[in-house]
Amino acid sequence: MRTWLMVPALTASLLAMVLLAGAAPALARGGGMPPSPVVLGEIVEKEVKQSRSFVGTVEPVRTGHVDVQASGFVETLTVEVGDHVDFDDTIATLRTKTLDIRIEAAQAELELRKKALLELENGSRPEDKERARARLREAKADEQTAEWKLQAVEKLRKDKRASEEELRDAQRAVATALARRQALESALALVEAGPRAERIAQAKASVAVQQAEVDRLDDEKKRHTIKAPFTGYVVTKNTEVGSWVDTGEPVVQLVALDEVDVVVPVLEDAVSHLKRGMKVNVAIDALPEPYITGEIFRIVPVADRRTRTVPVKVRVKNVIKDKQPLIKAGMFARCWLAVGKPRKTLLVPKDAIVLGGRSPVVFVFDGKDTAAPVPVELGVAVDDLIEVVGPLKAGAQVVTKGNERIFPGTKVRPIGQR
Repeated sequence: MRTWLMVPALTASLLAMVLLAGAAPALARGGGMPPSPVVLGEIVEKEVKQSRSFVGTVEPVRTGHVDVQASGFVETLTVEVGDHVDFDDTIATLRTKTLDIRIEAAQAELELRKKALLELENGSRPEDKERARARLREAKADEQTAEWKLQAVEKLRKDKRASEEELRDAQRAVATALARRQALESALALVEAGPRAERIAQAKASVAVQQAEVDRLDDEKKRHTIKAPFTGYVVTKNTEVGSWVDTGEPVVQLVALDEVDVVVPVLEDAVSHLKRGMKVNVAIDALPEPYITGEIFRIVPVADRRTRTVPVKVRVKNVIKDKQPLIKAGMFARCWLAVGKPRKTLLVPKDAIVLGGRSPVVFVFDGKDTAAPVPVELGVAVDDLIEVVGPLKAGAQVVTKGNERIFPGTKVRPIGQR
């Protein structure tokens, strides 16, 4: 389908009258203008299922309330009703001053525990090891001195020049020196071996516990920032800056409108003729170009008990201009669905349809050098063809390319056949 000329309603009505009367603009009749090159296609007659018109309502493909995941005062609110937001855009934030203090304290405690663990993992310092070795050397020297004194006292005791008490004192001094030397050997062994694996494991566990606390607080802070869960438009706002909100309360409501669904209630006896993926012609009268093409996206498998109709969702790609959707949720729409008995009908290539006025038109080639616009009604879509109802006949040729540049009476020059 191609767009021809967008004009106000009154002008469109007058133009339609001119088209039906076969009038041509004076500009097109002026001499000296070269013929406009066009590509032609053929009107064909095929047997297709009869189409029926159904009315429906435009609905967003996704609707959701954006709720807060924490309690607090609203500090910022960056959107208004009607605003467009992208996925993960910040919509609002809650006050976090007290939480920031807790996070700072938790991070400081984490650094302290990390340094304690590092000290254990690095083991004893070289200075500590050298000090322990020096004390051991001193103890060994004291032990040797005590043994020398004991030997001297024992010799004097044999000559009865030393008392029994002096002998016992010398023996005690040797035993004391021996015990001190053994204790310092053990101390040196511990210093050189470093901290026990159990102490290091305990320190690691302490760091992990504190890291988990910091992560928990960071996650709690993230929950104080409310972000868009999907790309869409704000349709309601439920709070203001300075208000208190509790966990689970909605801040805004979003709808996704990059694509929309035209929800059509179809009579239950007609649903069996439909299947997912079928092309559907849709008209939304509120649009400047009302005729668009969609496809059946869902057939809801539950009928309404009162109306005996089944909801059918026709998915349509929206037109976004300046971040605003042309098709709005809640708009009235009409759909043509192939639900009737097969019958012969006329079809033209989709590119032959020119939109933009009160009704679609096709430019029919006269076989010589002009193409006349003929208003038509659209029916079902069949592959790259579309059903048309109007004063047409099978085998005639219509303009499929170049029709957006011609007017009634414009001279044309065929350059190809589709």
